[in-house]
Amino acid sequence: MIRKQPQIQGNGFTATIIRTPRRKTASVKVENGIVSIVVPQELPNSRIKEVMRQKSQWIQEKLRLHNEAIPTKAKEYISGEAFSYLGRNYRLKVIAAQWQPVRLLNGKLTVWTPEASSSPERIRAALMGWYQSHARKKLREKTRRYAKTIGVTPKSINIKAFQSRWGSCHVDGHIHFNWKIIIAPNHIVDYVVVHELCHLKQPDHSPEFWKCVEMVIPDYRECREWLKVNGVGLVV
Repeated sequence: MIRKQPQIQGNGFTATIIRTPRRKTASVKVENGIVSIVVPQELPNSRIKEVMRQKSQWIQEKLRLHNEAIPTKAKEYISGEAFSYLGRNYRLKVIAAQWQPVRLLNGKLTVWTPEASSSPERIRAALMGWYQSHARKKLREKTRRYAKTIGVTPKSINIKAFQSRWGSCHVDGHIHFNWKIIIAPNHIVDYVVVHELCHLKQPDHSPEFWKCVEMVIPDYRECREWLKVNGVGLVV
């Protein structure tokens, strides 16, 4: 039977100790900004404190990423609103005029739309078209570049609107990316591209696969964690 013990103070955080006879080693978890350590039933408190000390930097990084996550706020699609592209924020500028393709002009995402068609839905649709077009171009450029580094050749590079993933690599060599990843910082996009390309060498998430990723993206763990925390905020 699992029973909770009093919390233990770490370096700038508090962790809950969970003792269980089903554990032979200690395991630290940070989920939704809450720190816990699951340990064997009879593990001394002195050893628990040592484990927490060793994992302190990792815990603090996890908590930092959680605290930096920006809650998703419904977009209004009005001038002055911020939209991110490759991690940089650009202000939206809506101009009531004859329709033109969306452009990044003078540091602003500019949408031209007749007043009769200036509904938020129309503006969002125009922006999504711009993002998808740029995602297709940018992701293909990055994929071709990193494919040479990794030594693989994808059969095709495509974009999709995935619900819960950032990319996929089929056994036949076709790679698909979630176009929304283009909203994330540039190095996060690089990580997703390298992740899928490494699946051409290793289809699973074995240690060999992660070695392939690490050779190109040494801080892939931080990138992966960033996506877990901030991925929900990548919206247009």
